[in-house]
Amino acid sequence: MTADGHGPTPQPWRTWLAATRPRTLPAAVAPVIVGSSLAWRDGRFDGLAAANCVVFSLLIQIGTNFSNDYHDFLKGADTAERRGPRRAVAAGLVSPAAMRRASLWVMAVAFVVGLGLLGRGGPWLLAVGAVSIAFGLAYTGGPYPLGYHGFGDACVFVFFGLVAVDATYFVQAGRVTADAVLAAVPVGLLATNILLVNNYRDVETDAAAGKRTLVVRLGKGAARAQHAASLVVALLVPPVLFLRGWSAWCLLPMALAPVAWSQVRRLRSAGTPPELVALLGRTAGLLAAYAVLFAAGALL
Repeated sequence: MTADGHGPTPQPWRTWLAATRPRTLPAAVAPVIVGSSLAWRDGRFDGLAAANCVVFSLLIQIGTNFSNDYHDFLKGADTAERRGPRRAVAAGLVSPAAMRRASLWVMAVAFVVGLGLLGRGGPWLLAVGAVSIAFGLAYTGGPYPLGYHGFGDACVFVFFGLVAVDATYFVQAGRVTADAVLAAVPVGLLATNILLVNNYRDVETDAAAGKRTLVVRLGKGAARAQHAASLVVALLVPPVLFLRGWSAWCLLPMALAPVAWSQVRRLRSAGTPPELVALLGRTAGLLAAYAVLFAAGALL
């Protein structure tokens, strides 16, 4: 039996796999898919650089999730009253010290992996990588944890949208274009919706722990409006690219409009934690589908 009373103790590998928070990992892969498809469209695709970006991005996401597991436990945000999936440290499955070490080791490996891109992107990528790691650790840690002061959404939009897509494109194409910046916007917004749904589910326990997410600060109504607006803007970017001279294939992501609408309705009607956990998975799935359809449109 685990410390939080949620059944038998799972095997260690299952515990660590769950601690990576698989539902959030599409946010790490999607920007690389989009950035690499743009490079392919411009005849600058580099498979080795793209693979390097995928590994780096995944490690940053996993390291951040491990860090969050550790710091949220210390700050009391993960308790027995929490309504989402159990967290490894809070459930007594992993010691706080082990989780802290794991987060630092994963971030260190990410830094080493990122060094492999310096030859393609130049020394400035060292700063980008270091800042990405620093913000990942500072999301719930450090003297001013960003996620506890309402800056989580902005961080996700910037680092899993603008930075991830445009850095992926840059290390392959050697430049950043207006189209690359435009393409990064929907990725960042849809990744932010993953965080929003997670925070929407945890609003009561976050508020009790002093974790002032945007949902806590502005309320559920504002969160639903932000969620819907992000979906609308994400679906409007392909028509903008079409008007900029892309072929009609770039409109493929608009096929997801019914899915987006269903998620708006689900967030409004969701009344139980399991419903919001399911919506979290669907939100990540929408981001993955958007990235694949965007890439298909760029390639075609």
